[in-house]
Amino acid sequence: MNDRPNDLKRIRPEIGKIKSFDQMGFEERFQNHTLRPILKLQNPLFLAVFHNYMVKHKGVFYELSMEKRLAYIENAIFKDQKFRNALKGMVIGHFTVEEYKEYSENSSSINKRMMQMVMERIKNQIEFFDPVNQKKTG
Repeated sequence: MNDRPNDLKRIRPEIGKIKSFDQMGFEERFQNHTLRPILKLQNPLFLAVFHNYMVKHKGVFYELSMEKRLAYIENAIFKDQKFRNALKGMVIGHFTVEEYKEYSENSSSINKRMMQMVMERIKNQIEFFDPVNQKKTG
């Protein structure tokens, strides 16, 4: 028997600080109960994919100041449609069918939240992309 919904939810990491309130809107509830666990699960993949993106773009990232590196991350996620769609696919592929139906009804606003959250995750771990750290993990 296919137990995909439960299998997907079972592999998601627990996020202890999630709170729910009756007055919480759909997008915030979806963000906290679906997106956050998936993003945490996919975090190592996001880092690897962004590193590959940097390499494919001739390593320009390493020549930039910290402020410009942060802008580079933002531009990659919000301006490069192919890259953005790949990131969205890494998240959407972990939705249950029910979550996908909910997402489909509000995809525009959820996509904005999702990409904002991915961007913040990558920015907050910018030290991962330091060439010294790449030698340790690569």
